[in-house]
Amino acid sequence: MKTLLYRCVAAAFAAMALAAAQHALAEMNLAKSTITAISKQMNVPVEGVFKKFSARISFDPAKPSAGSAQLTVDVGSYDLGDASYNRQVAGNEWFDAKAYPTATFVSTAISAVGGDRYRVTGKLTIKGKSETVTVPVTLTQRDNMQTLDGMLPIKRSEFNIGTGEWKETSIVADEVAIKFHIVATKF
Repeated sequence: MKTLLYRCVAAAFAAMALAAAQHALAEMNLAKSTITAISKQMNVPVEGVFKKFSARISFDPAKPSAGSAQLTVDVGSYDLGDASYNRQVAGNEWFDAKAYPTATFVSTAISAVGGDRYRVTGKLTIKGKSETVTVPVTLTQRDNMQTLDGMLPIKRSEFNIGTGEWKETSIVADEVAIKFHIVATKF
């Protein structure tokens, strides 16, 4: 009888903890959120958009160090506006989407910089290669919505994006700017 009571109490606490944790997570508005990558081809900016991604964000501006963020991007959803370019970028020489279908960012620390600005540090993993990065983020709050905006410059060569003839950076630059605009319910 004690064991049954213990299991029921433990299950109730686990359910409450799960409900509380889910309540703390922001619900992302996919229709209003964007993640883009801007590179330069022959010194001309080229912007593509990732059509499929998800985010799990738990954040209280009063307690930034207690927050967390996890983004998962379907690299095969990168859209340059042309089907043949999209297939090429998803292929082995670029994202290799069959072998590495997702890129991820998982925060390890969040700190306030001042005003509505924060610094989010974490692991960025693309094509199986992980690097610790720090992303400047601006938080905007309006009504029951919060918006997170930021830009992270990376070097594609650090993640083996562009191999073979594309490893050379004279045609497609090594620098890529990853921009994000995440719209979610208040955290």
